[in-house]
Formats: sequence, structure tokens, C-alpha cells
Amino acid sequence: MLARFTQRLPFFYGWVVVGVVFVTMALCVNARTAFSLLFPPILQEFGWERGETAGAFSFGFIVSAVLSPWLGRLMDRHGPRVVMEIGIAATAAGLLLATFATQPWHIYVTLGMLVGAGTTFTGYTGQALFLPNWFVRRRGLALSIAFAGVGAGSILMLPALQTFVERSGWRAGCTVLGVTVLVVLVPLNLLLRRRPADLGLAPDGDPDTPAATQARRVNVVDEKWAAVDWTLARALRTSRFWWVAVAYFCALFSWYAVQVHQTKYLVETGFSAQEAAWALGIVSLAGVPGQIALGWLSDRIGREIVWAIGNLGFCLAYAALLALPAYPVPLLLYAMVLAQGALGYGLTSVVGAIPAEIFEGKHYGPIFGTLMLSALAGGAFGPWFMGFVHDHTGSYSLAFVAAIGCSLLSTLAIWRAAPRHVRMVAGVAQRRATPRSA
Repeated sequence: MLARFTQRLPFFYGWVVVGVVFVTMALCVNARTAFSLLFPPILQEFGWERGETAGAFSFGFIVSAVLSPWLGRLMDRHGPRVVMEIGIAATAAGLLLATFATQPWHIYVTLGMLVGAGTTFTGYTGQALFLPNWFVRRRGLALSIAFAGVGAGSILMLPALQTFVERSGWRAGCTVLGVTVLVVLVPLNLLLRRRPADLGLAPDGDPDTPAATQARRVNVVDEKWAAVDWTLARALRTSRFWWVAVAYFCALFSWYAVQVHQTKYLVETGFSAQEAAWALGIVSLAGVPGQIALGWLSDRIGREIVWAIGNLGFCLAYAALLALPAYPVPLLLYAMVLAQGALGYGLTSVVGAIPAEIFEGKHYGPIFGTLMLSALAGGAFGPWFMGFVHDHTGSYSLAFVAAIGCSLLSTLAIWRAAPRHVRMVAGVAQRRATPRSA
């Protein structure tokens, strides 16, 4: 029994890493998402303009975008344990220091800069720099399970946080969240390693043998492209890099624009604050099975199709939001929630896999970090743009239409980047390797 467990250690430890990422994402990414719940009471207390206040969230993305290329180099040099602990400390500091805020710039520095930078380290950007190393055949599934921690954390944390904020105030909510991040995540992230080889292991639980290494190369379609030692400078000279950058900018624009303004919009449409909080949480809950299913599917049919499905989810969500003022019924609200969560959040299952399969190599960190600069720029611009449009037109309608256009452009861009022409996913490779029966 012990010998069998030892033989399967690579497989088991890879999923331990997935579990650590799951919990980290559950807490840290939702620490950033919680801004949507803190937004209304902050506006009520200080009377600031929406665009000015929402700009703190956008400012966090700008800071994150500036840090992203450096984050890739830091990961390459020091590994995930150092990166994650820095991110945890920054996130907790931002939440705890926000309780002393009295001026807009205080919110920009704390909930904007510190929480934004910290959750970039511990969120999608930081985790996608090393987690793909642990899996090849199951890469989409592993990433989707790890990132589904965001949804699981949302449905458990956000409604409870909303209730706590209503009873004790937004400052108390920040305190509880900051302490939780420190106590839970500091010891847990000491288990992380950058790649299986650091422990003498191999991806997917495979034996670390030359035959196994050769078997993992059967998915390569473009041998010439895969043989290149990809550096950031070389990647920047390719059209594939820029198509992925456009796709990520547009996708994060649509994602975070609705996430920040959704709660306030629903309340103004006629739903209660608790209903709006539950909607935000259920979006992430719906994202749990959606992400896992789409991650599993991407390992079988390809990353481009799943990326298109995710963007379709955001198009449907924005269409439902546009219709809600005329038809403020729960059925339409739930349709928006399901489209956004079950489909839209599926983007996370392939956001790390796509660039890893195009630019895989020892210099991948700076490449992915720079790509995420574009993504974070979209995440920064989206919430600010939504607030700006509302402040000047009194409505979100034009901004919602613009977000639908961004989602369509994001879909087109990934098809143009065509990761399938560099490496096939495991399911496609297996089907092509299996002879058809006569």
C-alpha cells in the first residue's frame, strides 16, 4: 500500500498544490471583489461621486498592471512561496489600513493599491505563473478547479460579509477579512513549489523518465515554434502575443466592469441590497461547476472554443442587465447570474493555459506577466469607464453595449492567436493518435 502511494506521489502532490491555490483564491480574489459590497456604504458615508470612488478599484488594477512584468521575474527568481506571502501581506495590510480612511486618496492607497497589488500576486496572475507547470494533459481541469475557489469563497463569504457590514459597518468588515487572510493563508502557502522537478517529480503524476517526457510532446503541432527559446523580447515581435493581449484586455474589461457596478445597479433597479449581494455571490457559485466543466472540456476540444463560450456568457449577462429596468423580475436576474457565472467565469479555466501552450519555456514568467499587464489594464479601465458613462449620461446602457462589443472582440482575438496551431490539447491529440476503425 505504501509503495503504491509513493508511486502516485507526483499525482497527489500536484493536487495538494491545486488545493492550496483553491483556498488562496477563495480568500484573496474575493477580498478584491468585496469592493462591490463596500462601495455603497462608502458612498453613503462620504458622499463622493461614483466615478471618483470606483476609480480606487481601477487604480488598483493600474498598480497591478505595472507590477505584472516584475511579478513574472520575481516568480522565476524566488518561486511561489515568496510571491504568495508578499501578496498575502499586502492584501491584509490594505484591508486593515482602510479602516482609518477619511479621504478618497486613503481608499486609493489601501483598497486600491495594496489590495489590488496583493491580489495580483495571489490571484489569477500569480497562480498562473507556476500552476500550469504541474499539469500538461489535465492542465485545463487543474486550473479550473484551483480557480473555482473564487466561486466557492464568494458564496460563503460575500453574503455573510454583506450582513456583517450592514450590522457593524464597512470598517469592521475590512478588519475581519484582513485578519482572516493572514491567519489562514500565511502558513498554508508554505507548501507551494514552483514545479514538480523541484521535488524530483513530473507533471500529471507521470514518471520522470525520458519516455514519459517524449510522450508529453505528442501534442506539439508546430515543432519549429515550440523549439524557440521564447523570451519576452521574442514574444513581443509575434502577432500571437498581441492577439492574446487584446483578448485579455477586452475580457477583463467586461468582467470587472459588471462586477464593480452590478450591486449598485441592481439596487437602483429595485432589488434589495441583500438580493444584490446574493446575486454577486451566486454568480461566483455558478462559476464553480461552470469553470470545472469548461476546464475539463477545454482539455478535450480546445482552448479557443471555451474562450468563446466564456465571452458569450458575458454578452448574455449584459443583455439581461440592459433588459432589467423594463422587466425587473427575478427570472431575468437569475438568467444574468447564470450566464455571467456558469459561462463567463469559465474564461479562468483557460486564461493560464493559452499563453503557456504558446510560449512555454524557462522565460515564461515575464511573458505571462506582461500579457497580464494588458488584462489588468482592461480590468482597470472597465469599472472607471462604467462610472464615467453613468456620471455623464445618468445611465449604464451605453457602457453595457460597449462591454458586449469588447467580449466579441476578445473571442475573435483568441481565435487569431490560435494556440491549437502550436500545441493540441490532450483530447484532440488522443483522437488523432487513435486509428479509426474500418
